[in-house]
Amino acid sequence: MISKLNAFFYNSVLSETVKNKVERLILIVAIVSFFAHLITIFLVKNQFIIIPEELNFFDSPIAAIYTPFSFILIYEVYLLIFYLPRSITTYIGKQYEIITLIVIRRIFKDLANIELNSDWFDIKNDLYFTYDIITALVLFFMIYLFSLERQKLQVSNKIKASAPAQIEQFIAIKKFMATILVPVFVGIGLLTFGSWIFQHTPENLSLALKDVNSIFFDEFFAILIIVDVFLLLFSFFYTDQFHKVIRNSGFIISTILIRLSFSVDGFLNNCLIIGSIGFGLLILWIHNRFEKNINPE
Repeated sequence: MISKLNAFFYNSVLSETVKNKVERLILIVAIVSFFAHLITIFLVKNQFIIIPEELNFFDSPIAAIYTPFSFILIYEVYLLIFYLPRSITTYIGKQYEIITLIVIRRIFKDLANIELNSDWFDIKNDLYFTYDIITALVLFFMIYLFSLERQKLQVSNKIKASAPAQIEQFIAIKKFMATILVPVFVGIGLLTFGSWIFQHTPENLSLALKDVNSIFFDEFFAILIIVDVFLLLFSFFYTDQFHKVIRNSGFIISTILIRLSFSVDGFLNNCLIIGSIGFGLLILWIHNRFEKNINPE
């Protein structure tokens, strides 16, 4: 009975059909929000609307890209939950894609505020923009390498015999966790966005804009740390192989480093993000070498 209920709720929110509907909905909302942001910028530029000078989201059309990117990130969060029951490495890869998109979104926001002059490396905003550009390229390349290692692991798993009953149970557990995560993240999103709106007033807009990049995602990665720990614990039911335990433990450390990056700004923020993905990539690379040595073709 419980398994049937779990399957029903899972198919209601995380089936392929639902994913396609969510994708179309997010795309429509992203397009509409982009045009709404552009129209607002036009109204502000022509002084039809008066807003505080600190609110630099409406200074340039480039800043309007920030809004649809926010909805793309929401869809990436959904995809992370969607792939959780299917593959742990794909689920971790989605974490890396999300933090990379957050950096890209930050670049679009900062592009509207850069100052083009000879003192580039003496201006704080321009320096942060440089850090983010370099970080985005490095992250993109590391995600590419991570996807190659993930594909090698998936090919290795396909060669092996069909999954035993313990692994099927583990997949059922992951489906249950994914189903629970959908309302949890929706609730966290509503609470964090609502609290951000009510806590910040026109008097502290500069602080509000500083925190805007971490809205929801600070708490999001905190929850993912808990999910990663549960995945590690439940994985002991079907395997106690050292290299798999280390791999799953390494992914937890990687998620913690991503979470810590939201507590700092500037160069240290970029270093933590690069270090988190680099650590996860190295863990998976060593795991695959270990796996190949144990199970030679």
